[in-house]
Amino acid sequence: MAELSATPPKTEDRPSALREFWFYFSENRGAVIGLWVFSAFVFCAAFAPLLAPYDPTEQFRNHILQPPAWQEGGSWAFPLGTDPLGRDMLSRLIMGSRYSFFVGIVVVCVAVSGGVIIGLLSGFAPKWVDTLIMRVMDIILAFPSLLLALVLVAILGPSLTNAMIAIAIVFQPHYVRLTRASVLSERQKDYVTSARVAGAGKARLMFITVLPNCLAPIIVQAALSFSTAILDAAALGFLGMGAQPPTPEWGTMLAEAREFILRAWWVVTFPGLAILVTVLAINLMGDGLRDALDPKLKRS
Repeated sequence: MAELSATPPKTEDRPSALREFWFYFSENRGAVIGLWVFSAFVFCAAFAPLLAPYDPTEQFRNHILQPPAWQEGGSWAFPLGTDPLGRDMLSRLIMGSRYSFFVGIVVVCVAVSGGVIIGLLSGFAPKWVDTLIMRVMDIILAFPSLLLALVLVAILGPSLTNAMIAIAIVFQPHYVRLTRASVLSERQKDYVTSARVAGAGKARLMFITVLPNCLAPIIVQAALSFSTAILDAAALGFLGMGAQPPTPEWGTMLAEAREFILRAWWVVTFPGLAILVTVLAINLMGDGLRDALDPKLKRS
């Protein structure tokens, strides 16, 4: 009689969730490039004091509006030139990445946490409460986002902190509507009914049963909101309602240099390029996240 094998026959293992995510994400070449650029942006933000050759507020009065190193009159002591006050452009750009990253993180965290909670409550609340919440969100969405942020900052006072609060409030209705739509779709499914029959309370249904299945579109929206937050913060800084001088924030740098645009192209071009490249990279990465997390876009 043949001996029975002590080990079960080998079967083809199902790929892990992380490997499956990376497979679909890496199919989008633009998303991979965006991820690398975003990683460089995060690295600069994390180690800005070590990477910056000078203090971003230090003024070199003998080198005011010095051009970049490759242009006539430039010096490798200031590779990207200096601004109207003689401050090193490279140091200010590197330190500016820290402020932009901080703005994106704070705005997205505040907007997501508040928007998701309100959206969950709206999806599980009685009809009249749901209607009241959504009408308030519709009123907020009726205003142009930048205009509403400007009004809020004007009320709170111009500063980077108040700019972040204003942008987060403007972003919240998007997460409320997205979360509510996902909740209304999920709460009709069998696993939610089973959990309710098993005696799960309202809080457990919202945060343990339903919310994990609504995270994919929220994560994609958060990635795209990160870039929009950087743009809005730069716009508020350019208008004088965001970060205040001498803070090396990219929008504020543009505002300080706009009168020198014809005399010294580098003081406007480099902060603008920093905003452009960073926002483009985050948007490309967001497209890759959508491809990897949306089941409808996955190919068998």
